[in-house]
Amino acid sequence: MLPLFPLNVVVFPFETIQLHIFEPRYKQLVYDALANNTTFGIPVFLNGTVQPIGTELKIAELVKKYPDGTMDIKAEGLRIFRIENFYQPMPGKLHAGGVVSFLATEDDADITTKIKIIQRVTELYQIMKLNHNFSANQPYLSYKMGNKIGLSLAQQYQLLCLLLESERLEYIDECLNQIIPIVQETERLRELSRMNGFFRKFDPLQF
Repeated sequence: MLPLFPLNVVVFPFETIQLHIFEPRYKQLVYDALANNTTFGIPVFLNGTVQPIGTELKIAELVKKYPDGTMDIKAEGLRIFRIENFYQPMPGKLHAGGVVSFLATEDDADITTKIKIIQRVTELYQIMKLNHNFSANQPYLSYKMGNKIGLSLAQQYQLLCLLLESERLEYIDECLNQIIPIVQETERLRELSRMNGFFRKFDPLQF
């Protein structure tokens, strides 16, 4: 049985998320986790429904506690789970909970595939005039990229559901085929808007 904190966000394993806790039910969840050194789960709330797949988290730091009992915390993603039975609320608690099974993930991607994906992401970042620190030597590279390449919530959830790194990187590649042209066009339009109102000099055309 795992305490659950449904959110319309995807948290990937190894990712750190910052949360402001203010609802009584989730203050109870966090107090219990801190007192007992236990974990909780964030299943994805998507399309008006709590989805069956989510991520187990541990509280890495209680950043701040306010006089009214609200808190700022940092939590780190651990394992991926599937909800077998969902309880709203969890017996004896204010918050939700569920009987879950943990899913095994594999980092089976080869170095060539990782380099290819990093090249694609570099292309995306260069269009936006940004830098990244992704490396082909990073384990579970897809999880490092999951929230940093412009995937929609639905796409992030689909990525979370894939258990093989090779499948996750292939899916990221497919998504980048859609994302990169959109970002290119957006940046082109942004550049045009910057030029609006300025006198522009054009070289004569040679026919």
